[in-house]
Amino acid sequence: MEVSRPFHGCADLLSPVRSPTVAAQKNPYWRNGVRSLRIAAMLFSGGILAIGAAQERPPQPTAQASSQAQQELLSGIALTRSGQFAQAIPHFLAARGQLTDTFALEFNLSLCYVGTRQFQQAIAILTHVRVAGSHAADVQNLLAQAYVGDRQPAPALKALEEAAKLSSSDEKLYLLVSEACLDEGLPGLGAQVLAVGLGNLPNAPRLLFERGLIRSRLEQTDLAEQDFRAVQELAPGSDIAFIADAQQALLSGDIPEAIRASRQGIATGHSHYLLLTMLGEALLRSGATPANVQDFAEGQAALERAVELRPNYPSARISLARFYLLSGKVDGAIVHLEAARERDPRNRAVYPALAEAYRRAGRTDQAKQTLAALSELNRLEIERIRSSSDGHAGYISGSSGKER
Repeated sequence: MEVSRPFHGCADLLSPVRSPTVAAQKNPYWRNGVRSLRIAAMLFSGGILAIGAAQERPPQPTAQASSQAQQELLSGIALTRSGQFAQAIPHFLAARGQLTDTFALEFNLSLCYVGTRQFQQAIAILTHVRVAGSHAADVQNLLAQAYVGDRQPAPALKALEEAAKLSSSDEKLYLLVSEACLDEGLPGLGAQVLAVGLGNLPNAPRLLFERGLIRSRLEQTDLAEQDFRAVQELAPGSDIAFIADAQQALLSGDIPEAIRASRQGIATGHSHYLLLTMLGEALLRSGATPANVQDFAEGQAALERAVELRPNYPSARISLARFYLLSGKVDGAIVHLEAARERDPRNRAVYPALAEAYRRAGRTDQAKQTLAALSELNRLEIERIRSSSDGHAGYISGSSGKER
């Protein structure tokens, strides 16, 4: 992926960022963010499935549940909230077989399996979960994403359609699954998902925006621009309208317009981390350097604010690290790049910058290891593209494990 990129998804726009604390609990939706963290928006606990927010209250113990098993469940949920899926899995496994109400455990365990790309394990659980009511749609939602990750388009679409029957007006359902499709290099399947969503919600700005991104990926530029314009007409003055405007400009290579749209959105009061990141990246693309004091300071400050609002969002950290490298703050750059790599190890944008930072810090061996890791990711991506039956699986804007 290229180091600079427009953002991708729009699940987070459903819940505007209110504070750094709340923001840190939500999910990144830029293309080089960790898709597993976006999946973590579907955290079930205490009988509540919260999409776009972390646990609000813990599950209540049952008479049959041992205190140790209950504590394992709570520990797993806490780790899942913070996106530490691999660490959460052993806690859920330790509690298995010891709780009367198993849905919270099984759902969150499946979520962690999806978050760690163990899709077949998630599918094995979700296809046997028996639950009624609103949670049935949530199970089908996560199952669809697991099938997407496992590259099973037909079952994925079927699960999505089953979820839509149960919760047709749930905008997040279509966003989460379509973004999973983009993350896995399946834009054609994503277009099918959004066809279902827009069939139920024809004037939903965020679905139209997502379709614009998918059409961009499919090189349907004119249709993509129509969608971006529709977003601005349907939701004028909103955060997503300004983001759509900036995104359209970035896709067309109009960097001054991207800067203008981002600045206007921020000045209007939309201090969304995506607008801040887009402004920083656009200024960087425009040639901002320490010699251009005003633009450089503005871009760096915007990205620092974006990281503050969304510390788990890799794109902002990568771009901020590039500013730091330009100004000689090598140690600071390494901190942000290592954090970005930890969150999204398949994100190839981080590796060239991290290798450069290690080299400039005199850490030659780590620089070589970083470039070797990048070469392996490139090799795997080439193999995946060759085996893909869904057309070009690369990126326009970027995504984990794909060329950005």
